[in-house]
Amino acid sequence: MEVLKPKQIEELLDEAWVSPYERIIMTADEENGLVEIVEDHARGTCYGGAAWEVRHYQETGTLVKEARREGARNVFTVGLGEGELDLVPGVAAAGIESARIDEDEIKVGYAGLAGAGVAVAMCRGLAKGVNRVEVHEQGGGGKLGRASLVVPKYQKITIGIDDTDTDESGATWALSNEIGCILDELEWAHYLNHTIVQLYTKNPYRTQNGVSISISFAVQPGMKEEFIDEVKNQFKQLTSSEDTAIAVHDEIAIPESVKKYTEKAKNQMVEIEEAEEIAEQAGIDLISITGEQGKIGALAAIGLSNDPDEAAKVGK
Repeated sequence: MEVLKPKQIEELLDEAWVSPYERIIMTADEENGLVEIVEDHARGTCYGGAAWEVRHYQETGTLVKEARREGARNVFTVGLGEGELDLVPGVAAAGIESARIDEDEIKVGYAGLAGAGVAVAMCRGLAKGVNRVEVHEQGGGGKLGRASLVVPKYQKITIGIDDTDTDESGATWALSNEIGCILDELEWAHYLNHTIVQLYTKNPYRTQNGVSISISFAVQPGMKEEFIDEVKNQFKQLTSSEDTAIAVHDEIAIPESVKKYTEKAKNQMVEIEEAEEIAEQAGIDLISITGEQGKIGALAAIGLSNDPDEAAKVGK
């Protein structure tokens, strides 16, 4: 096995056919035995490579539980452990064969045939956020490539938000995104995702379009409380409404009860008391920023936070 840090990979490579990934971040959910991998594919523009990986990674093994593509970004939810890959050229040519947590690091094993084998080690190894690559077998040409990517361990924290605007001013989707970008400036937090959840369109309390928002982050272990304080301070300073509230979810897995609640909130009225009860049962914190009404939509934003396309749909 050869262990390479990104700088060493840079020094070794002068081949134009090695196209570096832009950024890779992983979060750990030890309670549910999951790792979430967020990969910005080669140069942040390789939509084709991202689409190719999402298809192949779901078909080659058992560890990948969910996979989705957002432009050139891939998001994989992976189970901890090891799994054999059945690699077939052109049909199922690459996959994830292992995932484990080692104290403050996450290690994920990849394997791929031919060009996919190059991506396994070299292209990923050049991404921002990578500590090192452990190369087991070099890829390229017609060869199998196998390598483990080692990155810092982060905790996933998803914030649901509702009611930051009024009939006169504000836009919850935009404010949430701007606050996400502000929080991304913290050395120990990375802004990952923004989802707009369409709620019940006949809700008399809605300002106009009736949506709530989730924003997801990778946060350094041990920094959760400080991070939540930063979130609360930002929304308290910048909201235009007296009804603003947030929900805080600190796991990768989303409880089924919350998913069902979100579906209900897309199709009918929901009371604050129901939101509070479901949140408490699911271990999700509902926090009033300037009021209580926003708790309903804030919790609903969590249920589809990992499915932006479904979240945007109008209820049935």
